Amino acid sequence: MGIKMAGILSNLRNTVIAGIVLTILMIVIVGGMTGEGLAMGHAWGAFFLRWLHVLSGVMWIGLLWYFNFVQIPNMPNIPDEQKPAIGKVIAPAALFWFRWGAMATIVTGLLLAWANGYLMEAITIGGIEGFAVGKHVAIGIGMWLGTIMWFNVWFVIWPNQKRALGIVEAEADVKAASARTAMLFSRTNTMLSIPMLYAMVSAQNIF
Repeated sequence: MGIKMAGILSNLRNTVIAGIVLTILMIVIVGGMTGEGLAMGHAWGAFFLRWLHVLSGVMWIGLLWYFNFVQIPNMPNIPDEQKPAIGKVIAPAALFWFRWGAMATIVTGLLLAWANGYLMEAITIGGIEGFAVGKHVAIGIGMWLGTIMWFNVWFVIWPNQKRALGIVEAEADVKAASARTAMLFSRTNTMLSIPMLYAMVSAQNIF
């Protein structure tokens, strides 16, 4: 049993598959225990989109905070001979999941708003209702903050990181300037993530 578990946990793909299998088992067991089963209707579909949205958001914001709370502050403490391992191996891999986590979050968020029928209300931050529905105002603010953050990831942070990491050829002074720009916009996203998460959570739990 221990050897089988080690085989699962030592391979990331197998670990993720096992997590999905456990999730399916949990759904079946809970449905059986409560007698409610699994109604594959609109409500479940909207919930599934929300689950994917949260999973994507955890990947995105988790990596954003990893960069800003762990990697960037500790880079000066890493010996120069070890820094290429971060810049050539760790950072490119983290940035891959970072930017695609951002893309998945924005896409699933828009699909979720559309499926639940409040896409236009959110886009206008509740303006078409006279700002009378607090949930739509909150979710709209969260969506716009998330959209700004997504734009920063794809059109500012990633292009500058490609130059800073040497993925795209650039002069030394350009690399330095690009690294600083990427850092500043990453910090901007960290700042925006705090009210963005408040807006998203409050829309579901306060209003």
